[in-house]
Amino acid sequence: MNSDVRHFLAPMIGLVAVTLVPVVLTAFLTIPFNLGRHPGDAPPEGPVARHMT
Repeated sequence: MNSDVRHFLAPMIGLVAVTLVPVVLTAFLTIPFNLGRHPGDAPPEGPVARHMT
């Protein structure tokens, strides 16, 4: 690999990683919390609370 390409790609890969890590962490931590369960689990059986609009 050309050294110029390496000096260009190294910061770009770092920037992409620094940008994606918070997005991935937020998604994988908040979705189960908001659902109250793991996304792959079946929803709990019982009466369904309906929003009155």
